[in-house]
Amino acid sequence: MNKIRVIIVDDHQIVSDGIEALLSDTEDIAVVAKVLDIDHLFAEIRKFKARIILVNIYKANDKDIETILSIKRRHAEVKILILSMSSEESFILKTLKAGAKGYLSKDTYRNQLIEAIYTLRNGYEYYSKSISNIILRSYIDNEINKSNKQKDLKCLTNREREILKLFVDGYGNQKIAEELFISVRTVETHKTNIMQKLDLKTTVDLVKFAIRNNIIQI
Repeated sequence: MNKIRVIIVDDHQIVSDGIEALLSDTEDIAVVAKVLDIDHLFAEIRKFKARIILVNIYKANDKDIETILSIKRRHAEVKILILSMSSEESFILKTLKAGAKGYLSKDTYRNQLIEAIYTLRNGYEYYSKSISNIILRSYIDNEINKSNKQKDLKCLTNREREILKLFVDGYGNQKIAEELFISVRTVETHKTNIMQKLDLKTTVDLVKFAIRNNIIQI
């Protein structure tokens, strides 16, 4: 099995070393490079054909948004995962609009970091729970009063409804699989089917659908 190639972007070498150590005993994840800034990143992406770029951000600023935009412009195929101490709503939303596919807060545990990498590799987005709540509040404030066309829950099977409920309650793929005694791959297949049936594009759209249909209460 090919390993998931990860590059860490952080201007603190000791922090990069710490993140690498957290991932070192995960057999199918390999930290192939650690760079201090974007100037050294692109050569490493080409050299190692990395799949995941983990960008560690300490304080919200426009320079980091430009970094994300630059990566996506030059390497649209890579998935960008943000690890940040910032919980500013506007900054989080800017990173997602710029092209980041995952955002982890400072209280993230090792297993969440690993799950985030797997999730991005499989083509999905990943946000830690505290970040999901911020995203939810933002979209609720902006869209809860809009009269959007809604799909009917009746188009989902009972199993799909179970998985949808667990997902919007904050369960990751692994946790859902354990809860329902099915494989992670089966969970991912069901989630893909749910998205297609409801004609949704992102996991944020999925959560918004759940709110409008009273699957979860905020």
